[in-house]
Amino acid sequence: MAAASGSARLRRCVVSPAGRHSASLIFLHGSGGFQFYVLFICHIETSSVSSPSVSQWKRRRLQKEPCDSGKGLRMWIKQVLNQDLTFEHVKIIYPTAPSRPYTPLKGGFSNVWFDRFKISNDCPEHLESIDAMCQVLTGLIDDEVRSGIRKNRILVGGFSMGGCMAMHLAYRNHQDVAGVFALSSFLNKASAVYQTLQKNDGVLPELFQCHGTADELVLHSWGEETNSMLKFLGVNTNFYSFPNLYHELSKSELEKLKSWILTKLPGEMEGQNE
Repeated sequence: MAAASGSARLRRCVVSPAGRHSASLIFLHGSGGFQFYVLFICHIETSSVSSPSVSQWKRRRLQKEPCDSGKGLRMWIKQVLNQDLTFEHVKIIYPTAPSRPYTPLKGGFSNVWFDRFKISNDCPEHLESIDAMCQVLTGLIDDEVRSGIRKNRILVGGFSMGGCMAMHLAYRNHQDVAGVFALSSFLNKASAVYQTLQKNDGVLPELFQCHGTADELVLHSWGEETNSMLKFLGVNTNFYSFPNLYHELSKSELEKLKSWILTKLPGEMEGQNE
């Protein structure tokens, strides 16, 4: 797939490896920005639910941390882990989606990877915007390959919309990456990803998926359905449910993700023994 020149215009936050760079991770943020999260926080605060997770949402609102940017996602992860997500040999790239009108925000501008007709798994995908962004993100993968990193040493994934974007990018365009991860994400029932995989007979990247059971924005059942469908179509999948977790990240989830990343992108010493 040819890369669009727009990849050069994507802002990105990069965490360099502590040692020799031998693998790369592209981590895509979610949708909607600060105003979108405020809408969801207000909805949670009107319910009778009380938990540490809700407190985290309140803190994020008060601090006005935008999570719809690469830098915002990195800082959110740092807040949850109490430290940066770092590796000895893996470079982490947190790109920022370009600003565009977003239908769920009534046409308001937001940094989103693609448009949606609505936040539901039972509606058509906005394929025009998805396909355009696949071309742009292909440029990021190509940049890593040009720097000497093999595609089977590159992981792609993301949170919420970022996870959905990663599944489109990998399973429809780059089936030779090392793996895919999707946190609190879903694919629509008639997704183009499913249509592509129905025609596939090759080896597919493994999928690592996590979802909170208390997620009221992207339902846990949507994530389960996505995982089951991909497994049926030949993807080796892992699905982890996190009780009482809302539409957010958790420390245990990120620690589990980090362990999986190291199994897919082992260090040079481990890689020599493969």
